[in-house]
Amino acid sequence: MEYRKLADVYERLEATPSKLEKTEIIAELLGDTPDSLLDIVPSLLMGRIFPDWSQLELGMGPGLLYDSICFIAGVSKEALKETIKEEGDVGKAAEKLLKTKVQSSLFAKSLTVRGVYENFERIAKASGPNSQDKKKRILSDLLNNASPGEAKYITRTVLDELRVGVAEGLVRDAIARAFDVAPGTVERAYMITNDFGEVAKTAKTGGEADLGGLTMKIGVPLKPMLAQIAPSIDEILKDIKEAVCEIKYDGARIQIHRKGDEIRIFSRRLEDVTLNLPDIVEHAKKGIKEDAIVEGEAVAIDPETRKPRAFQYMLKRFRRKYEIEKMAKKIPFETYLFDVLYASGRSQIDEPFEKRRKILEKIIEPVEKRFELAEQLITGTTEDAEKFYNKALEMGHEGLMIKNQRASYMPGARVGHMYKIKPVMDTLDLVIVGALWGTGKRVGWLSSYVLGARDEETGEFTSVGRVGTGVTEEQLQEFTDRLKPLIEYESGGEVTLKPEVVVEVAFQEIQESPQYKSGFALRFPRVMKVRDDKSPNDADSLERLKSLYEAQRG
Repeated sequence: MEYRKLADVYERLEATPSKLEKTEIIAELLGDTPDSLLDIVPSLLMGRIFPDWSQLELGMGPGLLYDSICFIAGVSKEALKETIKEEGDVGKAAEKLLKTKVQSSLFAKSLTVRGVYENFERIAKASGPNSQDKKKRILSDLLNNASPGEAKYITRTVLDELRVGVAEGLVRDAIARAFDVAPGTVERAYMITNDFGEVAKTAKTGGEADLGGLTMKIGVPLKPMLAQIAPSIDEILKDIKEAVCEIKYDGARIQIHRKGDEIRIFSRRLEDVTLNLPDIVEHAKKGIKEDAIVEGEAVAIDPETRKPRAFQYMLKRFRRKYEIEKMAKKIPFETYLFDVLYASGRSQIDEPFEKRRKILEKIIEPVEKRFELAEQLITGTTEDAEKFYNKALEMGHEGLMIKNQRASYMPGARVGHMYKIKPVMDTLDLVIVGALWGTGKRVGWLSSYVLGARDEETGEFTSVGRVGTGVTEEQLQEFTDRLKPLIEYESGGEVTLKPEVVVEVAFQEIQESPQYKSGFALRFPRVMKVRDDKSPNDADSLERLKSLYEAQRG
């Protein structure tokens, strides 16, 4: 299949706001896609190249991309930036500049979908002292062979900013329509495999029956089940009579996969962090007695007080690339396991939590003060639950989790049978999509940050307000260093950013506001912390914002 066909589909998708029409366009393409490409086309339609859990990543920021565009178009970087400002988008700027480039390569050849994907793989695998030059050369060759329209979408894909309004919900419905299977069956299959490519191929060749037979695989992480914020312990216990109360540990959620002697650990973002956590790998080898997938919380601990350390200490471990063993000794982790997704040779997610906990207890051999089961209390009384909650806070942890014993595990869903209680204002995980250059004391720093909530259907980020409080001068410099490479274009003192950095934001309430695209604004927002353990796809959705707004109105 020629890449031109995919670019034409992108163009059609971008041109229509109708979700139904988008679904039809995607379904038509999937129906025409050869079996040999169905493994990659669904992800490319969402602007993704590799799965979140893949060890491959392009490792290519705007700087290298700009160099490649300038080289092929024969323009200066200043001219490129000016065009980006005029067009409001790097992809459109690349398309415009390549339309007017002086000379095309005599040896330019038609791009194929597989060929473009393989070049992305080559970029991701480029390594060594000259890896950046290798990446730039591969991308330049790719753009040189691309038509201006193809270059527009190749450029956007590199930046992970496709902007055609397609996310998981539309792809799910399109697969169902293309291959005449129920959307619920597709949803279930994706929930288990975390791979729309496999789901699409199976739907095409085996229909409902084979989709229902798909199972999870050790080594391929599942999206974590998410909790709702509870208004109070008392209110939750009215609905859940005999609830499981667990300490809400102040750490990072991890998913541990054991197969034979091999251990792989995935972060909440589904990134493979095995190499960063050698201590947990060793504890898992001793503590997990069979092939399994278990879930828990990794907590950075002060060796003297055994109190949890601040969130940034934990992130130092997850980000570390060098002297990992040394850092593991300096910042030790304790791991608390609270769920099992796979054991005894099969998936356990359909089992009630009560049974899953018993399986977890059976397959785990605790390593004292290093690799243990999450502490829990089963109760139906508010008094007992509040005592347990206060105990968690005294230990230095975040609060309490309240779970329904009879509930199954639903990967990727924010469920109504698991709640969290924390002694803070409500918080939302939002993506920084823009900023203002500071003035006065804040001159030279990116300061006031535009926050975006995720549209679950389109994958786009819709503005819900600005935040400038809760950030120290030291953090302003850190934010500026972090956000500056993500600038896509500037207008006056305002910049638009690649949506990559997730922050936890506390607020007093949600208000209606015509000022922002979402129609809502946060009152008294305050940055609590950067959530490097979460990807933009994990950010809170516009639907969640709406539901919180409706809930606060009673």
